[in-house]
Amino acid sequence: MCWLSSSEEVAARCAGRMSWRPQYRSSKFRNVYGKVANREHCFDGIPITKNVHDNHFCAVNARFLAIVTESAGGGSFLVIPLEQTGRIEPNYPKVCGHQGNVLDIKWNPFIDNIIASCSEDTSVRIWEIPEGGLKRNMTEALLELHGHSRRVGLVEWHPTTNNILFSAGYDYKVLIWNLDVGEPVKMIDCHSDVILCMSFNTDGSLLTTTCKDKKLRVIEPRSGRVLQEANCKNHRVNRVVFLGNMKRLLTTGVSRWNTRQIALWDQEDLSMPLIEEEIDGLSGLLFPFYDADTHMLYLAGKGDGNIRYYEISTEKPYLSYLMEFRSPAPQKGLGVMPKHGLDVSACEVFRFYKLVTLKGLIEPISMIVPRRSDSYQEDIYPMTPGTEPALTPDEWLGGIDRDPVLMSLKEGYKKSSKMVFKAPIKEKKSVVVNGIDLLENVPPRTENELLRMFFRQQDEIRRLKEELAQKDIRIRQLQLELKNLRNSPKNC
Repeated sequence: MCWLSSSEEVAARCAGRMSWRPQYRSSKFRNVYGKVANREHCFDGIPITKNVHDNHFCAVNARFLAIVTESAGGGSFLVIPLEQTGRIEPNYPKVCGHQGNVLDIKWNPFIDNIIASCSEDTSVRIWEIPEGGLKRNMTEALLELHGHSRRVGLVEWHPTTNNILFSAGYDYKVLIWNLDVGEPVKMIDCHSDVILCMSFNTDGSLLTTTCKDKKLRVIEPRSGRVLQEANCKNHRVNRVVFLGNMKRLLTTGVSRWNTRQIALWDQEDLSMPLIEEEIDGLSGLLFPFYDADTHMLYLAGKGDGNIRYYEISTEKPYLSYLMEFRSPAPQKGLGVMPKHGLDVSACEVFRFYKLVTLKGLIEPISMIVPRRSDSYQEDIYPMTPGTEPALTPDEWLGGIDRDPVLMSLKEGYKKSSKMVFKAPIKEKKSVVVNGIDLLENVPPRTENELLRMFFRQQDEIRRLKEELAQKDIRIRQLQLELKNLRNSPKNC
């Protein structure tokens, strides 16, 4: 007979009792929770845009918060220094140079006072925000980029290269701009409908897009070549995000039963998703946000007040649900603070800036890992992409790819970039990419566009006819005056 010591017997009994319990996956992020900032640390009294375009209408970096606002005649957005919280005055200065509604804004990842905007007026504009924020309305852009023939819905900065900007328009084209020369240098023309979303992999060598034609594409951006394509009939894709270096894509969309759904894909084989998971039956668009440092995925629904978060792994089941942040106030969009702007002393791993349209409120929400120690937590803050570019535009356009220049949040997260944007001197001329003049007249694509163009041309013809008739009358008057001068007797 084998006798067990008392401690071994207790352990054996505990093991026997515990054996039936479900096994939970160990994770340091299992207890992450969302913390809403106090009212005095929110931004209040902001006339947030009522535009129904499916974008965030908000961009944030370590110095400024930018929000697209409601305005009469043209488009505008606010730029507020982060420390200037509380109520914003109604007459606060705006950036208001666009002739149409502003549809998207993005901060330059390497120069923190340079912001790009795009608009219904078909232009993309680059703005330089003065030190300390705006003191008066800004109407003159540092750079105006004209190349799209229809409104421009998306802008994205290249993640590792300075002064390379991507823009997607309703002309179904993606233009790649080299801001060193202020011209488009490449055009991606593989989409057959409106582009809904763009996302880069870590080194910017691949671009993935979702499109209204229900296709998910992985594209080599310099050549415009489509490497992979998925025809998503059962999972109608809306948004897509690269999952860091995992060689995975995550899409949000709608199932055939009109329920909200997410899908995980292998970027090298889009024939079928690795997994599909239904979220709920609500109708609002699901925005995905991925943190490559913690491998956490956040899902926020437009019109919801909740943010779900998951942990992503390379092995099955790939997606592990962690928790949900709940709030009664619905969100129109969300801005995300870059890693170097987080409060590492509070173990903050992600920060949202939530747009609450009904209250005119911007509400910071910090995602925090609960830790007892006040010291720097290296296990949740690995080296992260910093504020220095890895490539120049010429290097990237020449075919070089390079990983981001990493920084430690322990020492460098307060360090500001010393880079300065220099706008090129431009002359008005035609914009030719791939042998096509992008500014020439484009034929209408729909019946409504055809009718609008017809009535515009009729008005122009009527105006020209009236102008011609007036000139004819003036010519006859001058002829009569000349005849009278000739026939008049000469004065002695």
